[in-house]
Amino acid sequence: MTAQFGAHEVMEVHEVLSSAINAINQCQLYRPHVQDQHLASMMDHQLQFMIQEYNNLVQAVNQKGISMGSPYRSQSMQNSQPTYGLDNPQVQSPNMSPYQLNDSDIASGVLGIHKVGAAFKMLATLECADPNLRHMIQQGAINCAEQAYEVWQYMNQKGFYQVPTMKEMTTNTMASSYSPATGANVMSTSMRNPNMQM
Repeated sequence: MTAQFGAHEVMEVHEVLSSAINAINQCQLYRPHVQDQHLASMMDHQLQFMIQEYNNLVQAVNQKGISMGSPYRSQSMQNSQPTYGLDNPQVQSPNMSPYQLNDSDIASGVLGIHKVGAAFKMLATLECADPNLRHMIQQGAINCAEQAYEVWQYMNQKGFYQVPTMKEMTTNTMASSYSPATGANVMSTSMRNPNMQM
C-alpha cells in the first residue's frame, strides 16, 4: 500500500481483506455440502462476486487505482415478498458432526457471513479519509447487505427463517407512539441566532 493512505485506512483495509478471505474460505467449505440446486447456484454466484470484489480491492490499494466498486446484482428472488408469522418452527440445536450439515445450516452460516461483512465494512468506511477508498468499502458493505438479503429470502421461502410478528394492536400502538418533528424551522433559526428568545 502506498503512503498516501492514513494509518487508520491501512489497518481497516487489512482487516477488510482478511475478513474477505475468511468469508470466501468459509463459503468454499460449505459449498460441497449443499443439496438444494437453487442454494448451490446462489452460492456459486455470490462466491464469484466475493472473489472479484476482493481482487478489485487488492488491486485498488496496491496501485492506487481505486474504482467505485461494483454493486451486487442478485440473480434471483428480487420480487419475492417475505412471509410473515411462525408456522411450526423447527427446534434448533447444534450439530454434533460436520456430516449433519443441511441446507438450512449452510444458508444460515452464509447469512451470518454476509451480516458480519456488512457491519464490518461499514465500520471500516467510517475510518477512511480517501473518498474513493471510502466509497469502495462502503459499496462493499452494501453488497454484503444485498447478499445477506438474497440468502434471507431463500431461507424465508423455504421456512428456514420465519419472521415472528406481534399482535396488530401492539404494532399499531408502537408505530403511533412517534410523530413528526414540529418546530424544526424555529430550532434551526435559534441555532443560527443564539440571542433569539422563544
